[in-house]
Amino acid sequence: MFTTPCCLTTTSTGCSIYSMATNTKQRVTLFLHPDLLTQSKVQAIVEGITLTSLVEFALVQYLPKVTVINKPDIIKKK
Repeated sequence: MFTTPCCLTTTSTGCSIYSMATNTKQRVTLFLHPDLLTQSKVQAIVEGITLTSLVEFALVQYLPKVTVINKPDIIKKK
């Protein structure tokens, strides 16, 4: 299929932007309902892809292309 893991970039205005830019992968552990896992495995077999590729594709379709996280303004008391 394709590989599109995300990376974090910080802008000059203090915002963090997540985007799909590198080709590295990271191992994760997920706790899924057994029926959802079984259905996902079957669908991956039907499509001839790995479970990893199926989950990655689903996440890419679900998530926005770019996520911007603004840092809140912190007021310091003097």
